[in-house]
Amino acid sequence: MGFGNPCRSDDGVGCFVIDQLKPQFADSKRVSLFDMGTSAFEVLFHLQGHERIIVVDAVVNSGEIPGTLYRLPASEIDAHIQDDPMVFLHSLKWDQALSYAKKILRETYPDDIQVYLIAIENIRLEIGLSETVQNAGERVVKLILKELALYETPA
Repeated sequence: MGFGNPCRSDDGVGCFVIDQLKPQFADSKRVSLFDMGTSAFEVLFHLQGHERIIVVDAVVNSGEIPGTLYRLPASEIDAHIQDDPMVFLHSLKWDQALSYAKKILRETYPDDIQVYLIAIENIRLEIGLSETVQNAGERVVKLILKELALYETPA
């Protein structure tokens, strides 16, 4: 699942990663690719039936230089459920949506959710990634391909 807004320069890096992976998995029955854009709450519906989820997104104001990669389990990201029936679903971020999904899906919630975050600065209204962030996105594509190859290999 790639998240971001491609109209906000480097914020679109999650969508870029998905676009780069699509040709390799076009006919795959085991790998689903989702360009989620900014539609975080829909994450809930795409989690069902998957053993493993990999999320890719940009992170702003991390304090690191643009292009810095982070890989961590989704459980390390502390997003709290807002138990308010008036929560505006379109304003949720994917980490908040995962919290809701865990509560709603219960035992069918996937155990293995990994997150790749790429540090960015440029979120100006423009199309295209900076060279630094595009290079980081390409590194994430290679890491995901390597992870999936290891995951697919029988022990």
